[in-house]
Amino acid sequence: MTDEATRRSRLRRMREDDLPVLFEIQRDATAQRQAAFTDATAGDRDAYLSKFRRILADDAIVSRVVEVDGEVVGSVAAFPIEGDTEVTYWIRRDWWGRGVATEALAALLQEVPTRPLQARVAEDNHGSRRVLERNGFVRVGSEESFATARDATITELILELPA
Repeated sequence: MTDEATRRSRLRRMREDDLPVLFEIQRDATAQRQAAFTDATAGDRDAYLSKFRRILADDAIVSRVVEVDGEVVGSVAAFPIEGDTEVTYWIRRDWWGRGVATEALAALLQEVPTRPLQARVAEDNHGSRRVLERNGFVRVGSEESFATARDATITELILELPA
């Protein structure tokens, strides 16, 4: 069952004026640890803004903002990487567990027809794994990867939404 918030959520194109808000959302230390795979821009506002300006200019990347009642609560995207297309999402921690990530990903999947799609998640990130599985992703592998936000090598699950 979904929360009332998911019925009031929507996706829209990401704009440059969203970037400062999205930067603040992803600065949450608990969320970074849970996500595990952050990069050097996570704590550097200027680097983050520069990176996301490049992303916004790349027509191969589908970047969307997740809003609930007009408030930005996260983002969802599909992007090419090494011959595959992967999805990613980041929802503000106070919105976790309410179905917002599941609904946002479902909306993105309707917009992005590419199949198969890939996703990666830290093995112990059960909430994110459930979001993917609820949207039809299945585990196809795993690998040991260095997780910057944890400063450790962890098991990363590889999931796929089949054709």
